[in-house]
Amino acid sequence: MPDPVSTAVNTAVQGVDSGSLAGSVAAVHDFTLMGMFMNADWTVKLVLLVLIFASFWCWAIIFEKWFMFRSIRSKAVRFENDFWSSEALDKFYEKTKKRANHPMAIIFVAAMEEWFRSKDSAGKTAQGLKLSLRERIVQVMQVARNREIEQIESGLGFLATTGSSAPFIGLFGTVWGIMNSFHAIALSKNTSLVAVAPGIAEALFATAIGLFAAIPAVIAYNKFASELARFSNKLDDFSTEFDTILSRQLEG
Repeated sequence: MPDPVSTAVNTAVQGVDSGSLAGSVAAVHDFTLMGMFMNADWTVKLVLLVLIFASFWCWAIIFEKWFMFRSIRSKAVRFENDFWSSEALDKFYEKTKKRANHPMAIIFVAAMEEWFRSKDSAGKTAQGLKLSLRERIVQVMQVARNREIEQIESGLGFLATTGSSAPFIGLFGTVWGIMNSFHAIALSKNTSLVAVAPGIAEALFATAIGLFAAIPAVIAYNKFASELARFSNKLDDFSTEFDTILSRQLEG
């Protein structure tokens, strides 16, 4: 029959050992963000650095695009109001060409420059040359539109790439960290939660950073892609309306 005193002593010793083990583990492992980063494996650290850089770059693009779309929307509204209230295209062109700093004005200036270059050409009144001039103006407006749209959408590809790949990059860091944790558990032959928790927490930290980088990137990409599509349609409508005006001038 076991001695009650010995059993109580052994239980107390085990409790002290467990408490000291938990205290030593808590003292060694810092569960702050910086502490988990410093205690992580070098591969996991590299994954975290890549994700942090991608997150900062995404936020820079987000702020830049937000101010850009806000600016071009307000400038386009002012330009359209001035355009439709103007009495003569040539006078409006002279006033606009020096301050064409947004896509709609740039398309207008490009079309008017092509118009003036061809205005005094020989045989302008021939119907074939009229059609040729109109086609050139349409092409010039299309080229200017495509160039401006390409400039506006620069950076959106990085948002899309980060939004789709960052969770998987973070998952890779997590899998690598868990593999290292299991390897350390096998070597130490200690399967207690106190021993397992730090490595698992450091591994899951990579997934958290991956989601932190991906979620804003996906939301911003969807918003800016929608804004870009609406503004592109607005430019197409303006080009069509301006082409109609020029066709009346040619027919007259």
